[in-house]
Amino acid sequence: MQSGFSFSGHDDLLRWQKALAPVRAQVAPLPRRPPIGALVKSMISGRTRDPVSLAAYDALVAAFGTPGRVLAAGREEVLRRIAGVTHAEDKAGYVIGALGRIATERNGFDLAFLGTLPLGEALGWLERLPGVGRKVAAATLNASTLDRPVLIVDSHVLRVLRRLGFVDRHAEARMASEAATATMPEWSGGDFLDFHIATKRLGQSICRFDTSDCAHCPLRTDCRSHC
Repeated sequence: MQSGFSFSGHDDLLRWQKALAPVRAQVAPLPRRPPIGALVKSMISGRTRDPVSLAAYDALVAAFGTPGRVLAAGREEVLRRIAGVTHAEDKAGYVIGALGRIATERNGFDLAFLGTLPLGEALGWLERLPGVGRKVAAATLNASTLDRPVLIVDSHVLRVLRRLGFVDRHAEARMASEAATATMPEWSGGDFLDFHIATKRLGQSICRFDTSDCAHCPLRTDCRSHC
């Protein structure tokens, strides 16, 4: 067992998935964007409320239409459209940097080849890009039309998995993503996306950072935080 992990195991993840089904039902299905769209959307989403990041992404699409036009517009024009997101200046630079590198290396913006690489290689290829860590890479592969089986772990999902004891309280998002992905080899991309959406909503609404509503948590009997 790798240092930093405290696996609850396969059966626990299955049980949590079932218990979270009503929470998942509260969230409308997410659009499956092409991987380049999923990449940009995820890059501007970090530490930002979903409606704000979605509005920023929609503003980019409305203004420029294609990744090539976003790249040609440059950092300052991108910043104008995403100004409402957290760390907008940094993210605008990362978006331009990532798109520029993709255009140079791939002679375009078609990332369909990531669907045929081994999962670890596909994640590694994306993580070479400016501003792309494991959460963004996983979202590009899982939440896009590629539909690859890897768990997206943001701050809400990580908090829930720590409190449940799936990973220890010092584990990082990368560790939690790798642990869940390895533990559930039979899960489809859709299974992982549904688990991400449900666990994220739980973290936003019940298992919050500051004031958790443990009495109404569907996973309370498994929780190790004793709140």
